[in-house]
Amino acid sequence: MQIPKDPIMLLSFINLKLRDYYSGLDALCEDLELDPGEIKEKLKGAGYSYDSDRNQFV
Repeated sequence: MQIPKDPIMLLSFINLKLRDYYSGLDALCEDLELDPGEIKEKLKGAGYSYDSDRNQFV
């Protein structure tokens, strides 16, 4: 799956998917065939980290 390259667009895309369709980051990444480490690293570079309790990047 093609995901946004811009970190802010990626943040919006991932958080929307987490909010509306997935119970966690691992489920999202498995379904969309994405690497969770890569997602975390890209968003960490923009100042965001995954909060599993909230099921979103903050």
